[in-house]
Amino acid sequence: MTAAVIVFPGSNCDRDAAVAIEQAMGKPPVMVWHRETALPDVDLIVLPGGFSFGDYLRAGALAARSPIMGEVVARANAGVAVLGICNGFQILTESGLLPGAILRNAGLNFVCRTVPMRVENNRSKFTDQYELDEVVHIPVAHHDGNYRAGPDTLDRLEGEGLVAFRYCDDAGEPGDSPNGAARDIAGILNDTGNVLGMMPHPERVADPQLGGTDGAKMFEGLAKVLA
Repeated sequence: MTAAVIVFPGSNCDRDAAVAIEQAMGKPPVMVWHRETALPDVDLIVLPGGFSFGDYLRAGALAARSPIMGEVVARANAGVAVLGICNGFQILTESGLLPGAILRNAGLNFVCRTVPMRVENNRSKFTDQYELDEVVHIPVAHHDGNYRAGPDTLDRLEGEGLVAFRYCDDAGEPGDSPNGAARDIAGILNDTGNVLGMMPHPERVADPQLGGTDGAKMFEGLAKVLA
């Protein structure tokens, strides 16, 4: 199995993602600069967290128009697995690969802490190592993490099982979103299940030395499913 991590100006979690991928898959991913227009033949594409282009226009908006994104969109539409983390989730919405938009946090403050979230769908290639309704603890670090979509879109995401993760309390009860996201949504899948966008950072809890391993399950599961 092979993977690629897309690197934008301002990315600050690209190496973290690369380390988590290498630990799970046994070899490092290809690091692809955003100005490239072609991708190698890979099984997984990761859009990492950070602040692409400083988020000066709107989080993810400029990165979504980088040259490499045309190929990322084409690969995603062809069924290749694409994981967008934090700023990567923002880029996925801005590029049209996921519905909705991500606005500034409801409190208008940068939030950086570990939060609990509940696994809402464990049937995807990203989540099949988790138990349904399992509560995992994963860090967030964002100023713009407030996921929003129209009522019809939210109903469809819920009805079709496309909500992957939901913010909750330690007992698994929703209503404890760190950013005000609609229906406490922390991560969503596309219609075909090969694209996942999530605000929390699984790569930051993929090793015991980092204080937790709840994120390691995602990368280990991808290594098995995509092998």
